Amino acid sequence: MSSIEINKIAASVLLALIIAWASGLLASKLIEPKLPAKAAIAVANAPAAAPASSEAAAGPEPLGPLLASASVDAGKSAAKVCQTCHTFDKGGPNRVGPNLYGIVGDEIAHDRGGYSFSAALKSKGGTWTVDNLNEWLFKPQNFARGTKMTFVGMPKAKERADVIAFLNSLSDSPKPLTASQ
Repeated sequence: MSSIEINKIAASVLLALIIAWASGLLASKLIEPKLPAKAAIAVANAPAAAPASSEAAAGPEPLGPLLASASVDAGKSAAKVCQTCHTFDKGGPNRVGPNLYGIVGDEIAHDRGGYSFSAALKSKGGTWTVDNLNEWLFKPQNFARGTKMTFVGMPKAKERADVIAFLNSLSDSPKPLTASQ
C-alpha cells in the first residue's frame, strides 16, 4: 500500500469525525431539550419546593362528601403506583415500604412485620384515621417531614378518597368511612 493510499484513508477517517462532530453541534442547536418545571418523582433529602399558593400550604381539602361515593375498585386502580413499594395482601411481606393490609385504624408506625419506620413517622403518634391518611396521601413529606417515603403525593381529592376506601377494604373488619374518625 502506498503512502498516498494511507493518506486518503487517514483523511477519510478525519473527515468522517469532523462531519459527526459538526452534525452533533447542529442537532443540539436545532433540538434543545425542555426540562419539566416539576419533577415527576421526588428524590429523598431534596429540598421541598415552595408552595405555589396559600391553598397548597394549607393542606388537602376534607374528604367528607367524597367518601360517600368513594370507589374501592377505582382506589385499587389508583393504588397500583403504590405496589412498587408496598404489598396489600394479609400477611404479605414488607418491601421498601410496609405491608398495608389493615392499615386503616392501626397505630401510626406500629410494628408491621419488623418494618423499620423513620423517626419522623414514629414521632407522629396516633392512628391512621381517614383524616390522617388524607393528609399523608396528599403530601407525605408535609405530614411527617423527614419520612423515608419519597412519594410526591396525590393532589386529587377524589383519588385520595378512592385509595382510602380501597385501603379500608383491606381488613378483616373494615371501618365505617367518615372524616374525623
